[in-house]
Order: sequence, then C-alpha cells, then structure tokens
Amino acid sequence: MLFVEETIGVTDTAHIPQQRGDQLLDSAVRYAEERHWDVFPGTWLEAADGRETCSCERTDCPVPGAHATGPDWAARATGSAVAARRLWSKQPRASVLLPTGRTFDALDVPESAGFLALARMERMELTLGPVTRTPDRRMLFFVLPGAALKVDDLVRGLGWTPEAIDLVTRGEGEYVAAPPTRIGGSGAVQWARRPTHANRWLPDVEDLMSPLAYACGREAAEERARRT
Repeated sequence: MLFVEETIGVTDTAHIPQQRGDQLLDSAVRYAEERHWDVFPGTWLEAADGRETCSCERTDCPVPGAHATGPDWAARATGSAVAARRLWSKQPRASVLLPTGRTFDALDVPESAGFLALARMERMELTLGPVTRTPDRRMLFFVLPGAALKVDDLVRGLGWTPEAIDLVTRGEGEYVAAPPTRIGGSGAVQWARRPTHANRWLPDVEDLMSPLAYACGREAAEERARRT
C-alpha cells in the first residue's frame, strides 16, 4: 500500500492513544519552533459521568475539545516557541489549533478523495506539503497562503464548482486542529503526511488542484450514484 511510512491510522480500528498534556505542549512548541507556524490553545476535553465533554460546557458542541475558546483567538496566536510553551503550561490539555491564511492555507476534502488524490500526486511526482486526517473522515492538504482567493476559478476551469465536489478552502480568518488534538470521543487528528524537512516548502494550490479536483469529482459522482 502507498504511504505506509507517512500515513497513520488509516483503519477504523486504529488505536487512539490517550491525549496527554505533554504531547500537546511538545507538539505546539515544535510547530512554532521548527515549522514557524502560528499556534494557539483551544478548548479541551473534560471527563464527566464516564464520557468526555468539551470544556466550553455546550452539550451540543460540534467539535468537542477542538475549537477556539473565544473570538480573540487570532490575536492570541503566536509563532514563538517560548510563548507557546507558556500558553500550554497554563492548560496542558488544550487543543493545538493553527490559524490558516498566514503561513499556509488548507484544502479540506473527503478522506476517500484525499487518499485517491495522494496516490495520483505520488505518480505525478508532485511536491507535497503536510496533510492531516481528521476523525470525521476529512483530509487537509497544506498549501501556500492565498489559495482561498484562487480555488473557485481553478475548480471552475476544470469543469466543476467547489460546492459540487465538496472541496473547501481554509484561509484567512479560519483555523484547523493539529495532531495530536482529539475531537470528542471520535478520535484524534493525525498526520497522513508528516511535516518533514523535505516538505518544508509548501506547494502552490495550482500544482495540486487538478488531481484534487479529479478525486473529489469522482467521489461526488460515486456518492450521487449510491443515492439513486
């Protein structure tokens, strides 16, 4: 199977380790120090009555333990490893969140389309950046910032619309959860392709759009066929 070395937890039965504070702190510091990504702490999971709930105390929280704690999150984000260590030392269980639109944007696609696109990109020998896999079966491809302004035209130029093929761009004013953040009881955000020295330089969205749009279009067509 492709991506064995860089893909984590690709089966439904993959064991999700307990989310430890030192893992979150170390990851946040490493992202700031080694990748120069801005980071900020989000909500966390609280154990109550044999289950885990979000620290925001909303019973209907859509992303328990993995969202911003307030509207001022953008101002709190830091690219300093020292500041990151101080922030997570105050609340070691806080999720690790990364603002998009600064050092990277993220292309958010269905997981099945993401793995198909990764296979095509490997065959095409494209330069790839880091890619995450979320518990709700999404994959996020990190690309150079500014992608959000280009995606609509690029996708339409290939014969689709982003909405029709379920391709979402995370850009300025948004954020994504980073590994090893856990989202409720559904599992942890994981790396499908880890950040390495080889992918320090992120690709342009133009370089990835053709295989991504193709994979998303194929997945959307198959989903429509399943419904008929």
